[in-house]
Amino acid sequence: MARFELKLPKMGESVAEATITSWLKEVGDTIELDEAVVEIATDKVDSEVPSEVEGTLVEILYQKDDVVAVGETIAVIETEGGETTVSKPSKNETSKGEEKSNVSAVEKTIEKAVEVIASPISKTSDSGKFYSPLVRNIAQKENISMEELENISGSGKDGRVNKEDILSYIENGKPISKPQATKVVEEKVSKPIQKEVQKASPVSVNGEDEVIEMSRMGKLISKHMVNSVQTSAHVQSFIEIDVTNIVKWRTKVKDAFLKREGEKLTFTPILMHAVASTIKKYPMINIAIDGDTIIKRKNINLGMAAALPDGNLIVPVIKNADLLNLVGMTKSVNDLAGRARNNQLKPDEIQGGTYTVTNVGSFGSVMGTPIINQPQVAILALGAIRKVPAVIETPDGDFIGIRQKMFVSHSYDHRVVNGALGGMFIKTLKETLEAWDMNQEF
Repeated sequence: MARFELKLPKMGESVAEATITSWLKEVGDTIELDEAVVEIATDKVDSEVPSEVEGTLVEILYQKDDVVAVGETIAVIETEGGETTVSKPSKNETSKGEEKSNVSAVEKTIEKAVEVIASPISKTSDSGKFYSPLVRNIAQKENISMEELENISGSGKDGRVNKEDILSYIENGKPISKPQATKVVEEKVSKPIQKEVQKASPVSVNGEDEVIEMSRMGKLISKHMVNSVQTSAHVQSFIEIDVTNIVKWRTKVKDAFLKREGEKLTFTPILMHAVASTIKKYPMINIAIDGDTIIKRKNINLGMAAALPDGNLIVPVIKNADLLNLVGMTKSVNDLAGRARNNQLKPDEIQGGTYTVTNVGSFGSVMGTPIINQPQVAILALGAIRKVPAVIETPDGDFIGIRQKMFVSHSYDHRVVNGALGGMFIKTLKETLEAWDMNQEF
């Protein structure tokens, strides 16, 4: 018999760890090749870890809610054979995305002084306790020493300290003491940095109210949205687009499209295809901000907001969207939307977006003011397509007719995208869609 070590796989360039949410197998269970063994969650997406071998699960090394670093062994499977094997890590398994902090010169001075004196938190203590990257990171930020960590009672496997344990320790009155270096530097700063933290007013609850805990995904989305509003100077531009020709063309070709391509042709890929071509004309909408610098993205990766079964939204990304024809765009949109509904997206498929489109019209909304998906600088909301009376200009004069129209809302970061660029972008999109050729092939 041989022992196979099941490791936490690499789940994307910026994903360094994951939380165990549920074990699908118990010790003693038989496992088939490619059968899911455990469910995990990152700050990006939930997924399953399949087995690379057939055998029997003999050991589980992490329990539910434990945070595990990429590459760590999470379970042991006993297989037929004579040698112990380990799962093969990918080339970049140990790579980890680094985030640059955007702080003032004074904050940088303080941080530098603190780093000199503050004792680093090692992965394993002298007593043999293991601390995950997340726990060590929190400890460093909160100036918790290794000695303090040793005294925290852990609720994880073998008394291991997890995220909840250290946060509970902080919330329940941990004495927050600044390293001496911080005090010295602050005394020399003429205008010390002061951050006022306002706590939300407590909400009264009576006996008839129902208290519902926010889901993990809901908490992440909430934090992401608040961060975006606090980061970007949101400005909106709106435009109304006549899509009558597109509606008529789709009605004419959708059956033939389904028969030939095996895909349903909806309005979303048609609109996404037009957005991608418009971004190509206005590359400065396809950027990101890093401190005082602008990163001009080479690839056009369109994020597409999609609804999850629990009602939350996720944004899968269509990579190199400008290189796809309408058929390719339709296949990509349908595939990602379908797998989003079934919680089958991979972490890499929701990363790397450079511009996002959300279809608020699918919920009946005429228009919306979407929040920018950081670190992007713009997002487009597609409103519902409606039959409306409109003035139609002809050589013989104007008259009133019934047209199919929709509103498009463009939210953009006014720090780097001015009103001219934000407005011209959707004006060009309007011109592209209204010039749709009714006789074109798909």
